[in-house]
Amino acid sequence: MTTKRDYYDILGVDKNATDDDVKKAFRKKAFEYHPDHNHEEGATEKFKELNEAYQVLSDADKRSVYDRYGHAGMEQTQFGQGGANGFEFGFGDIFEAFFGGATTANRQAPEKGAPLQYSMTITLEEAAFGTSKELPLTRIENCTECQGLGSKPGTQPMRCPQCGGSGQIRRTQSSVFGRFTNISTCPQCRGEGKVVADPCPKCRGTGKERQQRTVTIKVPPGVAEGTQMRIRGEGNAGSRGGPAGDLYVNLEVLEHAFFRRDGDNILYGLKINVAQAALGMEATVPTLDGDAKIKIPAGVQSGAAFRLKNRGVQHLNERSRGDELVTVHVLTPESLTKEQRQLFEKLAEILGTDKKK
Repeated sequence: MTTKRDYYDILGVDKNATDDDVKKAFRKKAFEYHPDHNHEEGATEKFKELNEAYQVLSDADKRSVYDRYGHAGMEQTQFGQGGANGFEFGFGDIFEAFFGGATTANRQAPEKGAPLQYSMTITLEEAAFGTSKELPLTRIENCTECQGLGSKPGTQPMRCPQCGGSGQIRRTQSSVFGRFTNISTCPQCRGEGKVVADPCPKCRGTGKERQQRTVTIKVPPGVAEGTQMRIRGEGNAGSRGGPAGDLYVNLEVLEHAFFRRDGDNILYGLKINVAQAALGMEATVPTLDGDAKIKIPAGVQSGAAFRLKNRGVQHLNERSRGDELVTVHVLTPESLTKEQRQLFEKLAEILGTDKKK
């Protein structure tokens, strides 16, 4: 013979728990073991056990009897006889009371379509100034033959004969502690409340089909690597008249041949020789807007940086832009001609006699 567990232990509260404590404890555990959410073996029995404990401890009279006489007291009183004096609380009813009716009862409501995830590659220039690109994709849409009904054109889905159109199967079990109603999804219509008697030949009764589409993606200026764009309504079709899901596009920015990006600034390395570094020069450097002139002063050292204002990436959702930073790299020749060596030797001799520091 199985020994019944203590009601306080079942809910995880002590004997001094307030009504609010009992309610909170039951709410937490009921959500965990409710058959609509927990399909593990034994979950239904645990939920019934929780329900039984809550019905006793949430009622002042029943709780008083239980505190004095335990389970034996409950069996000997009218509280254990069910019906008008006992308790009947179905899974659907209890979940609706505690969690806003989130049971199989609302599974026939319109449902939004599943989202789609795609990646798209753009250039640094496109990321900086924005672009419009065509993205080919495959998505699930309502069948064009039956308009998503699943039935052969000219026919309509019929009410499910097993559940009568409710989408639910209710099974009531009686015990000495009352009647417990188990509500489950109808296996014939899968909760839809309707069944297709004459399926559409194109979609085979599913009401859905895969379609190849091309969606225009408008990329705003200033996006960066890893930016995720959300395009509403371009995902998979919804169910039961629900809206289509959304399309999420992850942007990948190609590596540039000579630019690097640092936030909204553009970095460029300018290579010059030692003579140009010593004498100074006017250099032509590339920018996102085309070539630009930059003045390099005499005696510049390797690593010196020069700023070209407003030549970087446009700030996202703004009109202003970052800058381009030009870093000078002074190159030392790795091999010299005979003439170059003579000139450098002469220069070294001259510089070596220079007493200035």
